[in-house]
Amino acid sequence: MSKVIANTKSVQGLLSGVTYDIDYYQRGYLWRRQNIEELLNDLFAEFSANYSEEHEPMQIGNYRHYFLGTIITIYEGGKKYIVDGQQRLTTLTLLLIYFHHLRNENPSIPNVAQLIFPDIFLPTSFTIAVEEREDCMRALYESNRYDAADHPDLSVRNLVDRYADIGELFPESLAGNALLCFIHWLIKCVDLVEIEARSDDSAFTIFETMNDRGMNLSQADMLKGYLLANINFPDPDLMQKQKSKANDIWQGIIKELADLSDGEVADFFKTWLRAKYAISMRAPQKDAKNQDFENIDKFHRWVRDQVNDKGGCLSLDSPTEFYNFITDRMCRYAKHYITLRLAAHQLTPGLEAVNYNAHNNFTLQYMLALAPLRLNDDDDTVKKKMWLVATFADIYFVRRVVNRKNTGQTTLRSPMFRLTKEIRDKSLDELKAILYGRLENMWEGTLSSLDHYHLHGRNKNHVRYLLARMTAWVEQQSRSNVNYHQFLWDAKGKTIDIEHIWANKFQEHGHQTDFAHEYDFQRERNYFGGLVLLRDNKSLGADAYSKKLKHYLEANLLAASLHPQKYEKNSDFRNFREKTGLPFKPHKKFKRADLMQRQELYKKICEQIWNPDRLLQI
Repeated sequence: MSKVIANTKSVQGLLSGVTYDIDYYQRGYLWRRQNIEELLNDLFAEFSANYSEEHEPMQIGNYRHYFLGTIITIYEGGKKYIVDGQQRLTTLTLLLIYFHHLRNENPSIPNVAQLIFPDIFLPTSFTIAVEEREDCMRALYESNRYDAADHPDLSVRNLVDRYADIGELFPESLAGNALLCFIHWLIKCVDLVEIEARSDDSAFTIFETMNDRGMNLSQADMLKGYLLANINFPDPDLMQKQKSKANDIWQGIIKELADLSDGEVADFFKTWLRAKYAISMRAPQKDAKNQDFENIDKFHRWVRDQVNDKGGCLSLDSPTEFYNFITDRMCRYAKHYITLRLAAHQLTPGLEAVNYNAHNNFTLQYMLALAPLRLNDDDDTVKKKMWLVATFADIYFVRRVVNRKNTGQTTLRSPMFRLTKEIRDKSLDELKAILYGRLENMWEGTLSSLDHYHLHGRNKNHVRYLLARMTAWVEQQSRSNVNYHQFLWDAKGKTIDIEHIWANKFQEHGHQTDFAHEYDFQRERNYFGGLVLLRDNKSLGADAYSKKLKHYLEANLLAASLHPQKYEKNSDFRNFREKTGLPFKPHKKFKRADLMQRQELYKKICEQIWNPDRLLQI
């Protein structure tokens, strides 16, 4: 094999004035939402450790550099190919496209087009040039959207989904000067090592060496070996018997976890140890050191360090304790974790909120839910505690959404870890009081912000989710057997459309009587109360309200409640209105006053669905 050349390059250096093709070793774009979340969390954490509000973009040259990994390239036939690393480079391109659209709102954001295209004066191809993705990438760059629901290429569907994830997960605290500094830092201080191979054979050899050199022991394997080694009873027969039993139990648990999904084994250990044992978390200050929460990422090492520290929190000081750690503690909490994860994948009676939170990628709910569980809790108590925590998390999350607070895991880790420690091993009544009190004194805001809640560029998925929950709840309360999933996706998995009750026709539909300026109309057209969910609204979008109304009657109950006929001979709907006191009313016309009435109705529906008093009723 010829000599390998390796160079460290910034994002700017790697993506400027060059075109990359994708070699056959890696063709598909396969990143998942979790990968996007982890990348954004890591970038945000590293940037935050350097940034101060008084800093200017020109000062980012003094910031620490962040290593994003290695890519392998080869120059062949007049083209430069990516042999390994296209997942990261493609994701960086999506992030740059996201910055490009933020520039429309803030012109001081640097122009990143020169990193998206090899020649910004002739933007005919992208820096990452894959013909099958060209239409999708161009649509995302030019119009910020692309309908890939029925696209045959999984990579294209993933591109669209991951781009949407960036919009949802990008930290809202990165705004103004902080955003400018972050973009400059990302471009200039985030580094990758480019390994340039000299031939196709050497490129594949390097790729194989980096990605397939042996089967490394997992963290779980290393932890098992350490724990079993410490089940060292003086009696050899007893020792062998206990080790064998502990090993069998361990293997059974690991199989159940692994059957759930990839990465579930490691996720369980991290979640369990943080929920029940971790004490400390790294401070947000520059140069702060990792603490329990962060060190548990290497959980096999953290457990060993706790044992070696005589003041450690695991109380593993005898062969019996090591044995019980596997056969009792680990076994019991793994079962609880599996219950939660199954409820996350499928709506489960009594644990529906776990599914709601999973839909919103509120992954910290598992740590919270395990924290109050005791080894001697019976099944009924366990389920009630899980319900309390999941319902709290559901209310907490929605309040943050409507108050435009960041819902990313980086932002929520610290407050949720503090709450985890507060509710650890609490009784049912103690847990109820703590969670209810947290909501009663929630500084982030309440649902009163729904008075002016509206659809905007970064909250489309949240708005669709809230409408789906509301629509399903209204149907369920009126004795219809539905769930909220049916109002998020159709039978083919395509997302249900958000329908504007007002078409985007200010003059043609006579809105001048309500609004002096079209700007005000456009703003209030996006108000929450002016939106419903429809399975296919493309044929209705430009119609006047008078034409749309008959179609709403055939749709879900929340949309149909606009039509006068829905209030005739519908005893279940009538009983629901009388029971709840909600101000439903038909709207033959839909003027500005009607919009405000509908906005108030939506607010009151949300106040009943996400009512913290529910926590006191268990």
